[in-house]
Amino acid sequence: MQWLFLAGAIIFEVIGTICLRMAATGQRAYYAAVAVGYLLAFTFLTLTLDEGLGLGVAYGIWAASGVALTAIASKALFQEPLTPLMMGGIALIIGGVLLVEVGAAH
Repeated sequence: MQWLFLAGAIIFEVIGTICLRMAATGQRAYYAAVAVGYLLAFTFLTLTLDEGLGLGVAYGIWAASGVALTAIASKALFQEPLTPLMMGGIALIIGGVLLVEVGAAH
């Protein structure tokens, strides 16, 4: 169940961040969605921790996944750049999170 809660935290964090971008472009009504998205993200992250996943692992996966998914979504939704160098950075983030996960298992 902890992984399902973590997935929810990631999804709502990305939604909140995308809505923040939309609010910043003049669509002020999205600020309510930002607040709800972040509130749900932290709620689900708390549930993840309550289920026993370690803070370092949970936060690492949450933050890294959020960065990667937000970069991809911003390319798709806002035509922002996603260069090969940026994709390499995302790959390094994913690799770093995997190392943290493996290291936590020992």
